[in-house]
Amino acid sequence: MNLPNYLTIGRIVLVPVFILFYYLDLFYVAMAVFIIAAVTDLLDGKIARKQQIVTNFGKIMDPLADKILTYTAFCLFIGDGLMQAWMLVVILIREFTVSGIRTVAAADGKVIAAIMTGKIKTVLQMVAIPGILLYCAIPTDMVVLLTIIYYISYAVLWASLAMTVYSGGEYIYKNREVFK
Repeated sequence: MNLPNYLTIGRIVLVPVFILFYYLDLFYVAMAVFIIAAVTDLLDGKIARKQQIVTNFGKIMDPLADKILTYTAFCLFIGDGLMQAWMLVVILIREFTVSGIRTVAAADGKVIAAIMTGKIKTVLQMVAIPGILLYCAIPTDMVVLLTIIYYISYAVLWASLAMTVYSGGEYIYKNREVFK
């Protein structure tokens, strides 16, 4: 086990902590926990590449940890009416499609690397979530600030949804031979 893998595991361990603070309506603390977890995603990949300690565990668990973290937040948002359920369905369709393509390719001994648009999608999701948490944390009497945070956060969420669809289409197009 190495530091990047411990960071990945740490990100998964932070998910129930995030949920706890969210349910306690401690949105600033939940936002801080989410941001810390998101930063571990940035760090584990950089450290693994720099120290040349990329592992199969990391290749599988790092993106899974990202999904556990972000989709947990999305589920909480849906439960509180902060996000529409169909948005998560679109995201999940893309994820299952990409995972399916990768699985079929792996059966043929091919590895399909992440593409830049997929990484942009993840970054946009990880920026939108703290924004929505900030929106939840701001007192309702701060109408102007609340309105600004609302529109910025949801613009980023919509951008992440557009990038989700685009990157899914790109995966399908670039790997269309998998379907033959």
